Amino acid sequence: MRVYGVTGWKNSGKTHLMVRLVEEMTRRGLTVSTVKHAHHATDVDHPGRDSFRHREAGAREVIVASPGRWAVMHELRGNAEPTLAELLTKLSPADLVLIEGYKREGHPKIEAHRAETGRPLIAPGNPSIRAVASDTTPGGLDRPLFDLDDTAGITDFILREVGLPTAQDRRESGQDE
Repeated sequence: MRVYGVTGWKNSGKTHLMVRLVEEMTRRGLTVSTVKHAHHATDVDHPGRDSFRHREAGAREVIVASPGRWAVMHELRGNAEPTLAELLTKLSPADLVLIEGYKREGHPKIEAHRAETGRPLIAPGNPSIRAVASDTTPGGLDRPLFDLDDTAGITDFILREVGLPTAQDRRESGQDE
């Protein structure tokens, strides 16, 4: 399974970059799945909904299905949070899985960095960060630097890293974009 991450401090532009990367990659015909890590309690369900009531009653897993989508909610009920590796086994096959967060995991990733956060780069102490996408030019960087808004360039970099065809590869082979 090909995986690549987007990491960075809070408010660094991770989610905005992730959304743009998914849009660009799917526009190019790739199937993309995502994993998002949240440090806070998160809920995709709401009080009063039937599925919420099922979980509140004690169900360990609840599947909600409709003509447009389906979702599985799994209650940990005091058990440990699953590892990233365990979560990846739950996904259907895709060309690429983009992972938001999980900055300490060993998969390759790009760091989103915005000067206004006032936070230092994570990259210097983390060899799994292969490049930085920033709205500034940090000094002393020993890996590729992209403008945070260079979606096409960042996409091509990630695709090269994971062995998938870039926009240039597709043009050279005569494939339509």
